[in-house]
Amino acid sequence: MTTIKVTPSKLNEMADFYKSYSVPVDDPYILFLANKDGVTITGYISKKTYRKVVFKGDKANEEAKLWSEQIEEYKAEKPIKTGWVDVNDQIGSDEVGVGDFLLPMVVVATYVKKEDIVKLKELGVNDSKKISDDKIKEIAKKLITFIEYSKLTLPNDKFNEMMAKHENLNSLKAKMHNRALHNLVIKHPETVGIYVDEFCSKELFYKYLNDENEPQVKDISFKTKGESYFPCVAASSIIARYSFLLEVEKLNKKYDMDFPFGTNESVKAFSKKFIKKYGLNEFSKIAKKSFKTYDEIIESI
Repeated sequence: MTTIKVTPSKLNEMADFYKSYSVPVDDPYILFLANKDGVTITGYISKKTYRKVVFKGDKANEEAKLWSEQIEEYKAEKPIKTGWVDVNDQIGSDEVGVGDFLLPMVVVATYVKKEDIVKLKELGVNDSKKISDDKIKEIAKKLITFIEYSKLTLPNDKFNEMMAKHENLNSLKAKMHNRALHNLVIKHPETVGIYVDEFCSKELFYKYLNDENEPQVKDISFKTKGESYFPCVAASSIIARYSFLLEVEKLNKKYDMDFPFGTNESVKAFSKKFIKKYGLNEFSKIAKKSFKTYDEIIESI
């Protein structure tokens, strides 16, 4: 991939030049999209002084050089040795709490700049599921000082309201991911790489968004275990887990009980103690009522 930066007038000139190679695109952040001799050229709209044009394909460098006499700089992105497959500016998201019966869902999207990627690796940013909670807190506290992020938290009372409107877990996740990503995309519309840790197909993801009035983030790349491939997803998983742990601490303090994770026998035992102490009405606010576990607990008391 090769990226060049041009003036607004130069961007318009390029759009004119590539008009006969244009490809239809429905994205408010893209002025033109073209495919010429196997090279995809994307011209981005931005409020910044210079606009970004990205060339992708085997002959991306050659195509970019057609414009090198008219601008001062063009650059071919060079890989950084981090183990991640994309080391350029990027936006990505991840979630936590989906399978936790008594705990909220948290979705976090992060904007990661190329110059910060090595720092992420040095901090130990990885899949949050492979890191202890104490280490998560240590890393996240440093991350949030320089990584821009958008966080959405869905407490279980709100979760139950949404599920009552015929939502399902994946549709809720799709809408939360889209909103978190959009919060960053509108600030950084020139960002090319947008990634989500895959939980459903791309087609299904966008189908879930069809009944939403909110803008849809286009051209998302979906990848299973995305945190292993993209630093933005890895950073999102760390901050999401950290935020999730803070929510657990709030619940522990509010009810003076230690809330368990997951959906298992210890969770059922805790739930019965909670109901005995606070009543069924309060329990219905902190539990995911659509889970089979909820019915099992109610039937057993």
